[in-house]
Amino acid sequence: MIHEDLRTLSMLDWLENDLLLSISSCTPASSDASFRRYFRVRVSDDCINTADSVIAGQQFIVMDAPPPQENVEPFIRIAELFRQSQVKVPVIFQQNPSDGFLLLEDFGSHCFLDRLNADSAADLYQSAFDSLFNLQTQTSLQNAGLPYYDEPLLHRELGIFDEWFLVHLLDLHIPTSIWDAVRALVTVSALEQPRSCVHRDYHSRNLMVLAGNLPGVIDFQDAVIGPITYDLVSLLRDCYIAWPEQQVEQWQFNYFERLRQADLVNCSPAQFKRWFDLMGLQRHLKAIGIFSRLHLRDGKSNYLGDIPRTLNYVTTVCAAYPELAAFNDFLHEQVLPALRLHSAQDISEAEIPHDR
Repeated sequence: MIHEDLRTLSMLDWLENDLLLSISSCTPASSDASFRRYFRVRVSDDCINTADSVIAGQQFIVMDAPPPQENVEPFIRIAELFRQSQVKVPVIFQQNPSDGFLLLEDFGSHCFLDRLNADSAADLYQSAFDSLFNLQTQTSLQNAGLPYYDEPLLHRELGIFDEWFLVHLLDLHIPTSIWDAVRALVTVSALEQPRSCVHRDYHSRNLMVLAGNLPGVIDFQDAVIGPITYDLVSLLRDCYIAWPEQQVEQWQFNYFERLRQADLVNCSPAQFKRWFDLMGLQRHLKAIGIFSRLHLRDGKSNYLGDIPRTLNYVTTVCAAYPELAAFNDFLHEQVLPALRLHSAQDISEAEIPHDR
């Protein structure tokens, strides 16, 4: 059983006294980069009073999203939206929004990251592409009720990189002229793309391996309406696993062709790749800032190990676009040396991108 802090005691009280479930086991399932926690519970085989659709002997996930830091309402609403779009999301069996608890279908313990290798990648990514295509083609943007990935949001996310990675982690200050140019470039690129429903964290840790043709999709509560390349670049230039660039480009082109045939994009392959690259730059800068913030503010330092891989994506894109030459110089002349000094304690220096 779990260590029973006040939140877990409250959760168990809800399960056992409000839902009248007899819990035979309760163990931590996972946590994420927010205040949410997840627990795996098993209902006793001899349970005689079950909640709706809960069967004795089954295993479930309980989401613990403590108010006021978290709000389960977006999860509930977007789960139904995704379900209607033929995306496999967990069934919500019971909900307690006021206390921040949900009783969910258990998708098991194996995410894509656990199973991805050279032999499994083709099939797993094909299932991820199919699920993403459903999301992008079957979600009505007019009726989705989702916020837009607009300029203020793009700028706020980029600000996380500046504030938490450059300033707080490395004690660096980027020249305003360079930073303004980067922000303008990626913002214009993002806003000129066709819009679709965006999961916003569509990567190997949020896709669960299930029986059948589609993955289980989790952690979707921050979905927005935004650039059509966002989820694709999250998947193919994953902060947690990297693939050879030739393979990434082939997957990206194949998915572009699928979107083109569905009339979701009307551009050249080169234009789509530019959107893809610059969208990845925005996302990866944000992610580096979030990894730094998790370390410095929240004491979750295991994410530091993902910074070098993510920063390698950034330097690769910067080297490919002349408009980013000044930013690329700043990264190689100041950021990478500072990160190497910092790496002696927290980050593997062997993984940090090399100077040119």
